[in-house]
Amino acid sequence: MKISPRGRASANRRRAWQILEAPAEDNHDKQSARRRRGRETRQRAWHILEAPTGELPAVETTTAMGPELPDEATVHFVLDLALRIGEVQMTNGAGASDVTATILALANALGLPHCEVDVIFTSITVSCHRGSDLPPVTALRVVRSRSLDYTRLSDTELLVRKLTSGQISPEEAYSELHRITGARHPYPRWVSTLAWGGMAASIAVLLGGDGWTALVAFVISSVVDRVGRLVNKVRLPFFFQQVVGGLVATLTAIAIVNIDVVPLDNGTLVVAAALTVLLSGLSTVSAVQDAITGYYVTAAGRSLEVALMSAGLITGVAFAIELAATLGASRTPPPATTTLSTYGLHVVMLAGSSAAACFALASYSRLRPLLVAGVAGAVGAASYGFLRLFETDQITASGIAATLVGLGGGVLSRRLKVTPLVVAVSGITPLLPGFVTYSGLSRLAENGNLATLMSAVAIGLALAAGVVLGEFLAQPLRTGLGRLERKLAGPRMAGPLVPGRRLD
Repeated sequence: MKISPRGRASANRRRAWQILEAPAEDNHDKQSARRRRGRETRQRAWHILEAPTGELPAVETTTAMGPELPDEATVHFVLDLALRIGEVQMTNGAGASDVTATILALANALGLPHCEVDVIFTSITVSCHRGSDLPPVTALRVVRSRSLDYTRLSDTELLVRKLTSGQISPEEAYSELHRITGARHPYPRWVSTLAWGGMAASIAVLLGGDGWTALVAFVISSVVDRVGRLVNKVRLPFFFQQVVGGLVATLTAIAIVNIDVVPLDNGTLVVAAALTVLLSGLSTVSAVQDAITGYYVTAAGRSLEVALMSAGLITGVAFAIELAATLGASRTPPPATTTLSTYGLHVVMLAGSSAAACFALASYSRLRPLLVAGVAGAVGAASYGFLRLFETDQITASGIAATLVGLGGGVLSRRLKVTPLVVAVSGITPLLPGFVTYSGLSRLAENGNLATLMSAVAIGLALAAGVVLGEFLAQPLRTGLGRLERKLAGPRMAGPLVPGRRLD
């Protein structure tokens, strides 16, 4: 469509047409521009609106895009140091979000601001972006072992504090980390054995047992720990170690009940206490934390490990019950219903505190974390006992008590310079469903009923989820935290609160 001369004569139409025309090359010379428009071929309006189809000239630049990093040797050194620290955390049960935050904080504090971290159950990968001219540097470390040494975890977190605040150089930190990972446990192995026995005795009292029941539980759990130590020396897989533990605990309790060596009224409590000890080392809290914070691959790996270890325990207990029946045992500890200690709420608090402190001691915690764990155990047991007095169901009571443990531990532990993970795991230890697990296994062996066993699973999940929720609720309550800390995407049970920030 062409524009008529009459349209060009109109001032209004001329101004409207100029909106669609390409801009003049020389805006200062209006006469020249008017003559040039008269000579040019008239075009369609939509031709002016079309984008150019020719090739655009490439932008030439001599400057590199991206961060300015230290030399390559320093980059490799920092990545190796961060990976080794993350490995120590993963080995001792820290969540994937905690490990990721720690590595990012270390890399940022040591001059590597652009890093990506990928944490799965068996390995940690870190990639450092070095700009447009250089390829990224990627490092990987495999997590080969699982253990509980809370002294090593606490010392590593203190080292992270010093690094991120500039109190120690990377070279000194590397030497200190080598000393931490190569050091012996702070206590002899027999102290850990006695602590496991003390935990079982405390659980027996918590469930309403008398002095003889606590003594038998102490002896059986100590024996189970020593047997587990022996089979671990021959590199027997953990699944079979759980089978052996459940078998020894159940067979010993059945033998004591039938021989009448001691006046044991309720052998079920002995088995329940021993099973609680075997369940306490599982990484249920970390699995739930990883699932809630979005690390689903790691959560799946931890959950499978928990399920496999529990299946080994189930196999050992079920085999012991069948073996005892085959050998003609006249009395087997019945899966009778039990309640908390009938001695009063103060005994429940003392027993819960003792069980949590014994677990922390068995996991090689020092004095301060041990005392804080004992307080957390007392709070959890007292809350659970108080709710049960009002006939609250066991799953709800367990979840609420674990939430209080996570909340209290999250608020106070960092102020007391104690790793929250130590407080959380130790605090819920007295509430682990050892008795419900044994009852469920007995009913499963008798008539194939899975309802009670599923209740034990639900209680374990409620405990883990409650701890994670309590830690999440504790974030805005911590004193001295700013907006960034309050906007964290998930709970933080180990490592720094915010990448690159100080932890004091």
